[in-house]
Amino acid sequence: MGVISRFAPSPTGRLHLGHAYSAVRAHDLARRAGGAFLLRIEDIDGTRSRDDYVTAIAEDLRWLGLSWDGPVVRQSERMPLYATALERLKRMEMIYPCFCTRAEIAASASAPHGAEGPIYPGTCRSLSETERATRMHEPHCWRLDMAKAVEVAAADPAGKPGGTLIWYDACAGRIEADPLAAGDVVLARKETPTSYHLAVTVDDAAQGVTDVVRGVDLFEATHIHRLLQALLGLPTPHYHHHPLLIGPDGKRLAKREGAQPLAELRAAGADPAALLASLRTDQLPIGVLSADA
Repeated sequence: MGVISRFAPSPTGRLHLGHAYSAVRAHDLARRAGGAFLLRIEDIDGTRSRDDYVTAIAEDLRWLGLSWDGPVVRQSERMPLYATALERLKRMEMIYPCFCTRAEIAASASAPHGAEGPIYPGTCRSLSETERATRMHEPHCWRLDMAKAVEVAAADPAGKPGGTLIWYDACAGRIEADPLAAGDVVLARKETPTSYHLAVTVDDAAQGVTDVVRGVDLFEATHIHRLLQALLGLPTPHYHHHPLLIGPDGKRLAKREGAQPLAELRAAGADPAALLASLRTDQLPIGVLSADA
């Protein structure tokens, strides 16, 4: 079918203009190429995901005039896929159980901070097999042994010129993956048997996604996804990390910053066709200053 793109929001709030900007770009990329545009609901956050937001996401996209192909996929219904990938990584000895609490990690004086918070200092990586076995009844997550994973991936030359993991971004061009900077990331959380990094990597491959369109705030995460693709033998999509919409206060539009939902614009009588046209031409609606990386 050629190009397959996707829009993959989390149902933890209503869609806002920032979501619409990303959805339009993913939708139009596929439609221009005569390909498919998929809608995936990333609802693995069981404490914050809500079914009424899932319904609202579909309503908002239809109001904008965007259509998707095939059924809506929900990550909460795909746990067996993630379990299979996680088990494969266990057999490869690429992951280890971590019993540390968030408070313990945050209190580590030597822990630098990354995009996702403090970088894990590797406390549980050195536990003996005996100690791990005796503690498995305790709450634990599963972390990727990043240094070991990078070494294994680099040793396999398939598709990696000079042993280097490569991915391509529509704006940044050829990128050499640097997942080490993220530290030993979580691949299965204590409360959920997967994580964003694992689920999105597995789903993009399973759904045949050829082009990933998402905000530049997820650019760094792609280094991790590229490594997981290499470890699991999955294809690498082309990436399109677009600028973020910046509001009048200078902050990016985000749920936690109180960005105005599309539902409020609809209730106020906004013209969806005009809004869609403005997003497509980057002539942004009144109240939004710019698209900025």
